[in-house]
Amino acid sequence: MSDPVAGPSSLNHNERSKGKKAKGKGPKRSAVKTEADLIAALEQQAKDFETHDDLSLFSDLPISSNTKKGLKKGFFVKMTDIQAKSIPLSLKGKDVLGSARTGSGKTLSFLVPVLEMLYRKKWGAQDGLGALIISPTRELAVQIFEVLRTIGVYHSFSAGLIIGGKNLKDERERLSRMNILVATPGRLLQHMDQTFGFGCDNLQLLVLDEADRILDMGFSKTLNALLSHLPKKRQSLLFSATQTDSVKDLARLSLIDPVYVGVKEEGSQTATPKQLDQHYVICELDRKLDVLWSFIKSHTQCKILAFLSSGKQVRFVYETFRRMHPGTMLLHLHGKQKQTTRLQTVSKFTTSKHAVLLATDLAARGLDFPAVDWVFQVDAPEDAETYIHRVGRTARYESKGHALILLCPSEEEGMLDALLKKEIKVEKIKIKESKTESIEKKLQGFAFQDPEIKYLAQRAFVSYMRSVHLHKDKAVFQLDKLPADRFAAALGLPGAPKIKFLAREKAKAKKNASRELEKEAEKGDSGDEGESSSGSEGDESGKEEEEDAAKAATAKKSGVRTKYDRMFERKNQNILSEHYTKLVDHDAEDDLLGGGSDGDNNSDSEFITLKRADHDLPVDLPQNITEPSKRKLKMGTSKKALVKFRGLGQRLIFDDDGRAHDVYDVKDAETELAGRDVLGEARVFVEGERAKLKDADLVDKEVAKEKKREKKRKRKERERDDDEDMPDAGVELAGGDEFSDDGYPSMVVDDMDDDTPPQKKSKRSSSKAEARHTDAKSHSLENDEELALALLNR
Repeated sequence: MSDPVAGPSSLNHNERSKGKKAKGKGPKRSAVKTEADLIAALEQQAKDFETHDDLSLFSDLPISSNTKKGLKKGFFVKMTDIQAKSIPLSLKGKDVLGSARTGSGKTLSFLVPVLEMLYRKKWGAQDGLGALIISPTRELAVQIFEVLRTIGVYHSFSAGLIIGGKNLKDERERLSRMNILVATPGRLLQHMDQTFGFGCDNLQLLVLDEADRILDMGFSKTLNALLSHLPKKRQSLLFSATQTDSVKDLARLSLIDPVYVGVKEEGSQTATPKQLDQHYVICELDRKLDVLWSFIKSHTQCKILAFLSSGKQVRFVYETFRRMHPGTMLLHLHGKQKQTTRLQTVSKFTTSKHAVLLATDLAARGLDFPAVDWVFQVDAPEDAETYIHRVGRTARYESKGHALILLCPSEEEGMLDALLKKEIKVEKIKIKESKTESIEKKLQGFAFQDPEIKYLAQRAFVSYMRSVHLHKDKAVFQLDKLPADRFAAALGLPGAPKIKFLAREKAKAKKNASRELEKEAEKGDSGDEGESSSGSEGDESGKEEEEDAAKAATAKKSGVRTKYDRMFERKNQNILSEHYTKLVDHDAEDDLLGGGSDGDNNSDSEFITLKRADHDLPVDLPQNITEPSKRKLKMGTSKKALVKFRGLGQRLIFDDDGRAHDVYDVKDAETELAGRDVLGEARVFVEGERAKLKDADLVDKEVAKEKKREKKRKRKERERDDDEDMPDAGVELAGGDEFSDDGYPSMVVDDMDDDTPPQKKSKRSSSKAEARHTDAKSHSLENDEELALALLNR
């Protein structure tokens, strides 16, 4: 939750309260009367206000002086078309459904009415939430909040921002004090469901910004749940750059008698600005990165926004391009980044004069990046609406801009038709091959040297293929027409990674092909018998060939495939498979299989082969038994069926005489144990084992005692060595001896023996040292007394 928006007007309440004590009731009443008169006058002016063609300045609107000062501080003086048409209607309290191209100033179209509505109703902190603004993305919500702080600085309302990625507990503490709330749908619904005391029962104004994007991102159910929490008696404003069927449905649910405000430029019937130059280039999929790199290298003094279809592609391109040092600042933005990283990236690109931002469609909606020179679409947008939002990041507020899109040959026709339906004309241009630099070898080197780059390349390949596979518009996105192997090589990969949905598509295609062959074969068999036999021999041979192909397909389908077949069918093992084909002599195989002509029957290669006779053996089945199907035959050869009907296999071993025996021969118990005292033998065996255990226990105890003795001996040796190494630690006696009477120095330094815990050892050593130090002191005092007595006796 950000800090509340507060300005000088929030201090006026304190000044008025002080004036009440000093001046009495008279000035207080006159001040309230004056403010009430101003608000009443503003409401009347808003009701009577009529829009006209000359309306262009914010100062001409019936709004408060605080709002006018805030607009002037933010350098907002002249209104755009959508602002001039929608703000007067919103000030009258009507529901508005606004539609205008991107970059036309829709943010101020709803922020100004929000401030004015709360000001006229004398909204305070105790009144709770008065206005709610819902945005599809976090970046757009932050941008709206910053504009609100700029123009609302002279108002006393508190405003908050709740988005994902922030601390939920901090937001809960401040949520009840907010008058204006800017939020994303998911986080707002979470607070409505989980935060105690947060209610919207007193809500006066609801704003839905970029409503089509909110619905496209899968928030339709969330939005319906949010609307169910809101009061029905409220004013609603809905703004979007494109009007789709889902937006109209949402308007019918959330707006009451809305006024539609649509703005198109004069002399132009398109949804894109007239000062925007739009071009497209036909480029193969495997050449797109070459074109993008060459474009960046030749436009280092420009501000470029490049769109890719997935976040994994964005990360791969960013990690590889920055290693090649393009000569300008590279940034990347996608949905998997942390919130702080995303905000920092947006801030850097906004304040930079020359930079390249690689982004997904996360940056396509509502974000206001100043002075963007080029919008470069590496991958085709999912629809015409997304194209409009992408190119809307440039040519904003009557400034010029350029847009370029790379289209694969299979995407050209479908995308141009979709754009023409929106009355958008894009000119075709060509890129000079001489100025295009190939980076395939560099990417291959990166992938070979760094496993992380190879992993990112694999993920980028899979994510792009999946995005094409999942797109609904198959007139534009045709997966089977994309050069997957060449695209993988362009990313630096040695081969195309295996993709599950691609494998399923290929298996389905093979299955359908074999079925078609079978159907054609059946049609050939069930031909009209009444036709004359004077048909050409070529037609009959053609039918026979079709039948043979169908039989071969079915045989291949039901045949047993060994591990060698699977190994040599792998696509990534090109070298191995080529080597194998070179080693195998296919002509010799054909001869051995009887593929030679009749004249070669006596060839040397056939002297050990046995050809099958050219006839069919009769098969006579009983009348009540039919030939089993392929499915039943396959089931009969399964492991489960073999175990059930044939039983488990038997393993045999052969003795020296050549007789077969089971691996584990079970002898007859009665024969083997006849005449033997089984219980007695068991007791003898148990006693013998018990004696062995006792002997082993004695040995183990002796070993343990020896270890303890050795450990004690080593410790004493270390103590003795320490005593010898520290002669200065003792207290000097009268006779010059530095050691005490017990033969130990007065101080002992413990050297942290590994066998003794450090804490215990330090305590033991310190106690010994104290004892020895005390003994030394007592001995030295006695010696001094004896010396003194001897001197006195003299």
